[in-house]
Amino acid sequence: MRKLEVLEKVFGFNAFRSFQEDAINALLEGRDLLMILPTGGGKSLCYQLPSLLMDGVTIVISPLIALMQDQVRGLGENSISAATINSDMSEEERRSVFEGLKQKRIKLLYIAPERMSAGGFTEFLKTLDINFFVIDEAHCVSEWGHEFRADYRKLNLLKENFPTIPVAAFTATATLKVEEDIRNSLKLDNPVKIRAKVFRKNLTIKTQKRISNGRAQLLNFLQIHKNQSGIIYTFTRKESQQLAAFLQSKHFKAKAYHARLPVEEKSAVMRDFMRDKIDIVVATIAFGMGIDKSNIRFVVHMSLPKTIENYYQEIGRAGRDGLESETLLLYTKADEIQKRELIESAASDSYKELLYEKLQMSYRFALSSLCKHRLLGVYFGDKCEDCGDRCDSCLKEPSNQIDITKEAQMFLSAIYRTGERFGQNHIIDILRGSKASNIGKFAHDRLSVYGIGEFRNKNEWSMIADRLFETESINIGEHRALKLQKKAVSILKGLQTVWIDEDKLGKIKKVKIDDENIPKDETFEVFRALRLKIATQSDIPAFMVFSDKTLLELSSRLPQDKEQMLQVNGIGEVKYERYGEMFLQLCRKLAT
Repeated sequence: MRKLEVLEKVFGFNAFRSFQEDAINALLEGRDLLMILPTGGGKSLCYQLPSLLMDGVTIVISPLIALMQDQVRGLGENSISAATINSDMSEEERRSVFEGLKQKRIKLLYIAPERMSAGGFTEFLKTLDINFFVIDEAHCVSEWGHEFRADYRKLNLLKENFPTIPVAAFTATATLKVEEDIRNSLKLDNPVKIRAKVFRKNLTIKTQKRISNGRAQLLNFLQIHKNQSGIIYTFTRKESQQLAAFLQSKHFKAKAYHARLPVEEKSAVMRDFMRDKIDIVVATIAFGMGIDKSNIRFVVHMSLPKTIENYYQEIGRAGRDGLESETLLLYTKADEIQKRELIESAASDSYKELLYEKLQMSYRFALSSLCKHRLLGVYFGDKCEDCGDRCDSCLKEPSNQIDITKEAQMFLSAIYRTGERFGQNHIIDILRGSKASNIGKFAHDRLSVYGIGEFRNKNEWSMIADRLFETESINIGEHRALKLQKKAVSILKGLQTVWIDEDKLGKIKKVKIDDENIPKDETFEVFRALRLKIATQSDIPAFMVFSDKTLLELSSRLPQDKEQMLQVNGIGEVKYERYGEMFLQLCRKLAT
């Protein structure tokens, strides 16, 4: 079969997305491939489709068992023979897969990188007719990446053991430096390089300074995402459990997920989320790479991510189907300090400076007033214009700016007069005339700056401190002590004015969730209910029946026969044979 025929009949799509056909052609021509494509761009199809057009088996190296199992299950839904070999399988199950490979009944085999080091496995692979290797999440290869794994680094042996077999490396997150490291580490031979734009037009990005524990802000955000699938990332396991319980008390269908949960409970949470039995997973960063769910409508970070790579990868889990999705990042300076201490205690000396730099860039991204999409593009070496209406910076109405030079001078003066030996909270306590014991202990109540800033509250002073960090007037030294930078001198001398957006000094109001004010597409919900019923009966994730995008098109077009149904994006011959008649009956009923 030809490419377009397979695309339409097997995968149910009428046309390739950007860059997909270029990647497919490279593999059909027997070339090595390095592809950097944002989450939701359709990387999997780039190797699954050419595998069906070629003799032999495709070996896919992937980092997580859950991800492999979802891929195999999804391929099975399209009647494609795929299998995985992993540590969760019984010996009998593994033997069955080995036998299927020997008999050439399997087109795609998914394995973890550790499997390549298992005794005798490489020699077994040499007995197979392999068309090409795929390395998914290839950024794990690089020591300059954010998720380096030693077993990925060992994949350079692929070219030594299989010199004539092409290797295709895929990732959604790679700076130019990481891209070069991937190419060199894997010894790719003059690869076809495809780097897509970082900008994802269906994602709206918002960042806010976190007030208190951030729950009021979260409820504001969730008010327009009721009954939608989403992920909320927390920093600790305890936070994930407490926040999930809080959301349950507000009648959200939410559950916690973290590494310390029993295996059975983790599996149950994942299964319920994938099958739309719950809407929200409140998770630590351990929850992530294994999610292959297309209808996630929002992602929230309750604290600052440690790197921009982590952040970009995590928000990429929203809107994989191309539909409108939204992200929210809540942050404070305390987040950066907390993560900096973790780096100090856990990282090797040679790696610390790199992690410090990445953390600082993450913080500057969060508090910046510049276009968030453009900042992401710059970080990953991609030039792009301001998004216009896809981030809070660009969406914001032109606001009045407030001259805070006077307050900035007070803050900087307090740092100077205390010898640059104290942290942000202590400086704010001095300015507000606090009676805290440490103020008296160091005689800071005798300073000329003591109490001169009582006209502003703690949150406002914290915002002003953030603005000084953004202008690079101050920085953090050892033991959290604030240090003056060169630009601080100009401000103290009155040679430079400091401005802040008026809304950055605003306060967050608590809201009441009102279901009646949440717009609903009733027709879409009817299709969604049928999908959930079918998925439950088949014991598969709902999106594997049809994606949200397909359901929206069905609810809009209401096709009346098979021919019209096959024109809907995401419905091919295979999917129609399985589910088409049930949805067709519903379309006819709704059209009358």
